[in-house]
Amino acid sequence: MQERNFDHDAAHWDVEPRRVKLARDIAESIKSVVTLEPGMDILDFGCGTGLVGMLLRPQARSLTCVDNSQGMLDVLKSKVAQAGINGVTTRLVDVSKGGELTGSYDRIVSAMALHHIEDISGVARQFYKALRKGGFICIADLEQEQGRFHEDHAGVFHHGFDRKHLSGIFAEADFANIRFRRAAEVEKPSGKFPVFLMIGRKK
Repeated sequence: MQERNFDHDAAHWDVEPRRVKLARDIAESIKSVVTLEPGMDILDFGCGTGLVGMLLRPQARSLTCVDNSQGMLDVLKSKVAQAGINGVTTRLVDVSKGGELTGSYDRIVSAMALHHIEDISGVARQFYKALRKGGFICIADLEQEQGRFHEDHAGVFHHGFDRKHLSGIFAEADFANIRFRRAAEVEKPSGKFPVFLMIGRKK
């Protein structure tokens, strides 16, 4: 399958109001269901330009932003430098090409990235390994849809997710207390698309 060129999209990623609103809605949903404290370390997987992670950064000790697009990370690093924000680290990691997550974290968040990952089971296992005992994952993504969300399907492996199927994958990775809630809705010319937030805990 052809990959989407996120490096090309990076420079104009934040100018889309719909995308910025979605990030805010997801960040608010995360903050409403899991505790964020000043001593915590957060991993933002598939961070893009940091639209979600940067909204969580003030409540934590550190934010590690991981993406497979150097262009996205460059935009994020520029925003961090301009704002003079400390405690933000960026890492270029492509799990689809054997890249692995490093470090350990109290919270792992991911927003609208999972449907671009073919091997969900492998990512779930990496999340579990990188998470500290008692830590939480917060995964926001599309409810299962018919392929109308993306105009260009390059790099799209899943047209959203069935909740039961996805929770089963993460349960197999040993996550506990998996639950879902509605996080947001994206309105596009092709329709309205609900976005869930899945929460799971490392025992």
